[in-house]
Amino acid sequence: MLVCLHPDLNFMDTRMRFCISAEQRLIVTLRFFATGSSFSSLHYEFLLGISTISGIVCHTCKVIWQHLREAVMPTPKAEDWLCIAEGFYQSAQFPNCIGALDGKHIRVKKLPHSGSRYFNYKQYFYMVLMALADSNYRFVIVDIGAYGSTSDARIFSASRMGERLKTNLALPEPSRLPRSAGPPSTFVIVADEGFTLSSHPMRPFPRRELDDRASSTIN
Repeated sequence: MLVCLHPDLNFMDTRMRFCISAEQRLIVTLRFFATGSSFSSLHYEFLLGISTISGIVCHTCKVIWQHLREAVMPTPKAEDWLCIAEGFYQSAQFPNCIGALDGKHIRVKKLPHSGSRYFNYKQYFYMVLMALADSNYRFVIVDIGAYGSTSDARIFSASRMGERLKTNLALPEPSRLPRSAGPPSTFVIVADEGFTLSSHPMRPFPRRELDDRASSTIN
């Protein structure tokens, strides 16, 4: 990783002071994410200013994303979706499934000039990490930074992830379900009740108007 990131993390020394090395910048950033320590705690561990650590972490994250995005999270191709679908079929016996979708609420400090847009009903501020994962719990596509006060369904429909999935994003053509002679079925994404049905997302049946008679009929 360091070899790839070194050019953009390495700065020139000046007559006034020596620069912080690329190695130390990466170590500080990885330490921050691995432990969840505050910048104040890292200040004592690395003997660096709090504002300096803040700038290092922010800059290093941007460099990591720019250089490693295509290696770690490349844009899925048709063959990738088919591999994901095979994984769900082997592990969960769910055919034609190309991902599991959900949002994770990440607690944050109030962002400047954000008003109540990141404020939730639990009385704290957070932003949303929306992710599509494969059967091995690996992220396939992510969308980060949506308002915490917005529902998962609205976040997904307004996100670049949702827009690109609507335009198919190289999704495979519909195919017949295993051991079926019926018409081809669309590849789907599984989600919870917080999402709405559309071309690809599939959610559970609403629990409204269901009783013991309905369940006995199904059984």
